[in-house]
Amino acid sequence: MRRAVCPGSFDPITNGHLDIIARASRLYDVVHVAVMINQSKKGLFAVEERLELIREVTADLGNVEVESFHGLLVDFCKQRDIPAIVKGLRAVSDFDYELQMAQMSNGLSGVETLFVPTNPTYSFLSSSLVKEVATWGGDVSHLLPAAVHEALVARLAQK
Repeated sequence: MRRAVCPGSFDPITNGHLDIIARASRLYDVVHVAVMINQSKKGLFAVEERLELIREVTADLGNVEVESFHGLLVDFCKQRDIPAIVKGLRAVSDFDYELQMAQMSNGLSGVETLFVPTNPTYSFLSSSLVKEVATWGGDVSHLLPAAVHEALVARLAQK
């Protein structure tokens, strides 16, 4: 069984993330979406909320498993016998950092990293940018799955 992981914080998941996950799901039998837990960062959405939103918006893919992790991604991969990490690249600036991470992952465990060029429609898109624009009242509905947009609007209304 061919397995891969798409890691990230997904706070919140965007259409760009979803595009990479969907493309990976056509190449692999099982795609694990690993939601990174960073104790030093306070996310807009709790990890459990992110997991639920991702499960909801990937349910139609049929071969996606959504989990959280804390620690090294290569340990997550080893525990689940996952030989490949799939990462989307938006721009050349992403490549410098991601190449270092890929080389470290491979050196630590032999896990390979595959880079998928982002759909040009989403090349500027990040969760941080979406949150910032939405905080100031900008319309980001076209950048997020509908359920995620609803959750974002509701969360920002609470602030």
